[in-house]
Amino acid sequence: MKVLFTYNYGKEKMNKIKELGYEIVYMNEKEVCNNENINDIDVLVCYNPFEKIDMEQFKKLKLIQLSSIGIDQAPIDYIKRNNIILSNNKGGYSIPIGEWIILKILEIYKKSWNFYENKENKIWKINTDLLELYNKNVGFIGTGTIAIEGAKRLQGFGVNVYGLNTNGRDVEHFDKCFSIDYMDKFLSKCDVIVVSIPYTKKTHHLIDAKVIDKMKDKCVLINIARGSIINELDLIDKIKQGKFLGVALDVFEQEPLPKESTLWNLDNVILTPHNCWISENRNNRRFEVIYENLKRFKNNEELMNIVNLSKGY
Repeated sequence: MKVLFTYNYGKEKMNKIKELGYEIVYMNEKEVCNNENINDIDVLVCYNPFEKIDMEQFKKLKLIQLSSIGIDQAPIDYIKRNNIILSNNKGGYSIPIGEWIILKILEIYKKSWNFYENKENKIWKINTDLLELYNKNVGFIGTGTIAIEGAKRLQGFGVNVYGLNTNGRDVEHFDKCFSIDYMDKFLSKCDVIVVSIPYTKKTHHLIDAKVIDKMKDKCVLINIARGSIINELDLIDKIKQGKFLGVALDVFEQEPLPKESTLWNLDNVILTPHNCWISENRNNRRFEVIYENLKRFKNNEELMNIVNLSKGY
């Protein structure tokens, strides 16, 4: 079997794939293009080369293994039409993202940016507006692997951790979970809201002006999922109106975030460049999933993290 990698995991790791019996073709994702050497691949291991290649040329393709948790970049209609297996990196980035969520909550509650600005200007000034996280209600919209890691890390802070999912099912590390049908009740309880739900057609602009109005005044909003789950223009309006204590965004409707975006200039907004998944362990965890799935695929065994494409993608 032939597999196309668009990221080089190093000689040692690539040799492990070869030892499984695969012929490896490597093309940098920024430079990938159709040619005779890749058009007969059986497996594609990638993040997002899909705008650069004609997928219809891959007549033998049976598996796409994404290095990301999200799948919104993948050509879903093509995958469904050709009965291709789609697998993602579910759980692979959950630990660093869980840590990032806690960091941003504390930065907002402890007014970190104020102290950073004072340091830049050599100003010695006590800030008496700092808040405790203790006894607050933290809610996650979506209770998947990322939310679980975030909820787990909140256990030592003495907070109430709530989750919102499709049917209100119980999830480990959450004190209570609500069904999506009770979203208004969920939002009204939360001092901190973390958007951690997958992006689908159904979740596009799930968070709009009407939903934001249901949130507590002076709550904290954090988005580590996908930018288009939130209507960014509505969010900007509500930030300007003073709705939030603070907002932390790692994802945006357009990336890179345009320089003309109003978000750059809002004082109580923390922006990071889709960076919360980064850690020194990311490549090892990602490769472990890839290796295990390629081994299982070769042996006709059930794969890890197969995406169910019947969920409104």
